Amino acid sequence: MDRDKVTIRQVTKRAGAAPRLTMITAYDYYSARFADRAGVDMLLVGDSLGQFMLGYPGTLPVTMADMLHHCRAVSRAQPTAFVVGDLPFGSYQIDTRDAVANAIRLVKEGGCEAVKLEGGEEQAGTIAAIVAAGIPVMGHIGLGPQSEHRYGGYRVQGRTADAAQRVLRDGEAAAAAGCFAIVIEAVPRKIAAEVTQRLPVPTIGIGAGPDCDGQVLIYHEVIGMHTGRAPRYVKQYGAVGDQITAAVASYCSEVRGGQFPDREHSYLMERAELARFRERLNDSPPPRPDPPTPAAGADAAETGG
Repeated sequence: MDRDKVTIRQVTKRAGAAPRLTMITAYDYYSARFADRAGVDMLLVGDSLGQFMLGYPGTLPVTMADMLHHCRAVSRAQPTAFVVGDLPFGSYQIDTRDAVANAIRLVKEGGCEAVKLEGGEEQAGTIAAIVAAGIPVMGHIGLGPQSEHRYGGYRVQGRTADAAQRVLRDGEAAAAAGCFAIVIEAVPRKIAAEVTQRLPVPTIGIGAGPDCDGQVLIYHEVIGMHTGRAPRYVKQYGAVGDQITAAVASYCSEVRGGQFPDREHSYLMERAELARFRERLNDSPPPRPDPPTPAAGADAAETGG
C-alpha cells in the first residue's frame, strides 16, 4: 500500500474525527512490515513483548536493553506508520532525569518517534519533562500492566464512581502535561466514552469500548499466534499459529519420509562435471553405508541448472 508517512500532526487531528485511529503492537522487523503493509496508523513497540517475545509472565522484567533491541528491529522496517516505544518499568519512575535520558535513548538509538508511559497525575511532571526535551509522549491510563501488583492482577479499572473519577483525573493530567494521545485500558465503555469527550487529545482504547478515537490490540492476539486464553476485549482475526504448526508438521513429515528435499529443491550440476568428479574419487569405500538407490533415471537428470 502506497501512502504518505503518518506524522504526529495527523494523529492529533483525529481527536473526535473520522476515520478512527488504528494502532497495533510490533516487536520485530517482519511484524512491522506486515502491519505497515496492512495500513495501520501507528505501531507500538510495547513492553508486552515480555510475554509475546521473551516468555515472561508479564511486563515487569522487561529492560531498556530489551526495548532498544526490539525498537531498532521495528524501525529498520522503515514503516510509514508512526512508531511509539514503551518506556519499561523502572526506566521513568525513579528520577525525572533518568526518564528523560531513557526517552531520548528510545528515540535516538531505537528509532522511535514517540514514547509511551503509564500513569496520569503521579507522572505529570515526568511527562512534561520529556515533552520539554522535544519528545512526544503518549499517555496510558486505566489499567497499567506495570502496576499489576498494586491492582492485584490485571483488573478492570473505573467500575465505581470514585475509581472512574480517578481515571478521568489521570487523563486530564496527562493531557495537561503535554501528551499528544492517551491509551485507555480496561475501563467500562461508558467511562471511556466520557473521558474521550472531555479530553482535547485522541484516546486509544484497549478493552475500553467503541467510543475512543482509536483502538490498539496486540499483534499476536489479532493474528492468532499465541496460546492460552485471550482477554475478553480481544477479537482474533486470523489463525496464524495453527497454520505455523501445520506447516512445520508437514516439513517434519516429509523430511522423515524422504520426500524433502526433492529435485526441485536441490542444486544440480553439469553431467560431465559430475562424471569428472567421480573419476577423481579414490577406490576406498565411503566411511558410511551407501545411500538409498536413487530412482531410475535420477543420474541422467543431472544436466545442469
